[in-house]
Amino acid sequence: MTDARLLPRQARGRRLRVLALAMALGAGAASAQQPESGGPPSAGAAPEIRAQLTPLHYTTLSSEMAGRIDKIATRVGDHFRRGDVLIMFDCAVPRAQVAHAQAVATQGEKTYEINRRLVALKSMGQLELDVSAAEVLKAKADLDAAEAVASKCSIAAPFSGVTVEQKAREFQYTTPGQPLLDVLDDHALEVELIAPSHWLSWLKPGTPFQVRIDETDKNYAARVTRLGGRVDPVSQSIKVIGEINGDAPELMAGMSGRATLTPP
Repeated sequence: MTDARLLPRQARGRRLRVLALAMALGAGAASAQQPESGGPPSAGAAPEIRAQLTPLHYTTLSSEMAGRIDKIATRVGDHFRRGDVLIMFDCAVPRAQVAHAQAVATQGEKTYEINRRLVALKSMGQLELDVSAAEVLKAKADLDAAEAVASKCSIAAPFSGVTVEQKAREFQYTTPGQPLLDVLDDHALEVELIAPSHWLSWLKPGTPFQVRIDETDKNYAARVTRLGGRVDPVSQSIKVIGEINGDAPELMAGMSGRATLTPP
């Protein structure tokens, strides 16, 4: 039989548990109504994406012949102009081959001229003249081949720019296809972006945007110049290429930042 004095105490315990449960449910409802701090930006906020500066022209200069490097006329960080000779090889043998081919071509031309006069005097047949003419053509072809080999004794800059990496040293023996120098055009830079593919509904060439470069801590006006040729189906993104408006000599390839694009 239950003691009557325990009933009020049990009732009070049940009321306290009910009250605690109600407070917990109320706190959960209040937290559910509050927005999360990491949620999406408001409708008026301009979206930002990562951006990187890349050179418009860049290449690796490689050896086109087997030979010893006599001189490298540029170092990492040196600027050059288009047509400047950057690398020179030891070309004693190719130059001798050009001189030999030139002498053979000269001999063939003189022989042909003598044979032509003999044919005019009826002292030689037409066949001998035709053979000497073919020998002249053959000698000129050999001369062209020798000059083509000799032209590879030096490597000129394909565009104005700067040397970013030296992969060979003077007096080193190289083989055809061996990388020697990495060069790029530091005056023509592009801005590369990876944008969501659903932006294609409004993102077009000519779209203006702002890019803030981390290394300079400055904002630059830019515009979209072209879009990538395909959408990545996995990430649902597309490459976007832009360019900085005006001159910004402080910018360098490899710098990065954040681009701000505002939908129209």
